[in-house]
Amino acid sequence: MIHPTAIVDSKAEIAEGVEIGPYSIIERDVVVGEGTKIGPHVVIREGTRIGKRCQISQFASIGEAPQAFAYKGEKTYLLIGDQNIFRECVTLHRGTVQGAGKTVIGNGNFFMAYSHVAHDSTVGNHVVMANGATLGGHILLEDYAIIGGLVAIHQFCRVGTHSFIGGVSGALLDVPPYTLAQGAPCRLYGLNIVGIKRHGFSEETVRALKKAYRIIFRSALTLEKAVKRIEEDEIAGISQVQHLLYFIQNSKRGICR
Repeated sequence: MIHPTAIVDSKAEIAEGVEIGPYSIIERDVVVGEGTKIGPHVVIREGTRIGKRCQISQFASIGEAPQAFAYKGEKTYLLIGDQNIFRECVTLHRGTVQGAGKTVIGNGNFFMAYSHVAHDSTVGNHVVMANGATLGGHILLEDYAIIGGLVAIHQFCRVGTHSFIGGVSGALLDVPPYTLAQGAPCRLYGLNIVGIKRHGFSEETVRALKKAYRIIFRSALTLEKAVKRIEEDEIAGISQVQHLLYFIQNSKRGICR
């Protein structure tokens, strides 16, 4: 159902079962998947692709041009997967040609009111961004990351899977997978034990991650020596430990500690 006051460009592709509320604007070259519900006063800009069964609340701005001085109106995109929830006044920006050319959001994510995803960022699946959380450009949020309210994440940072950043924090460096971070700038406060147990991690995996965390972040070893010690330990065969090591070894900004 499309409300009669909504403005939908004739070159937008609107699937079956889409609802568009009063005074919303859907520009040309927008694709909206079946079952998606768009509330009142929503603006969806050209170059946006939205999947199935998403929910977009009032005053959200979806697919706006990037806030980047280098952007000169080039054709770029915002790609959104299925079953995402975007609450009031969420803002999502397209990519830049200097970056990936696209901003990408996966499936099953929850963006609370006033949260912001900047250009060329990639958000995985089942991520939660609480009220007022803000991503700079070129951010990577891995699956199941949770970003607390009023958290700011510096451009080019990565936030690992199953990590949790507490509210009113500032992340200037990469936040490793499975960890708890808090503060401005962020510091690590152990593993996200509650989160990983809720997602069914085995006791063996939890013990292995605890051991890896102690070696990397709570020993006197250099990062290089800590990684080598873990690689020589039996816990190196645990896939989550392997991902933790891979994340750390491929950091460009450095790791939050």
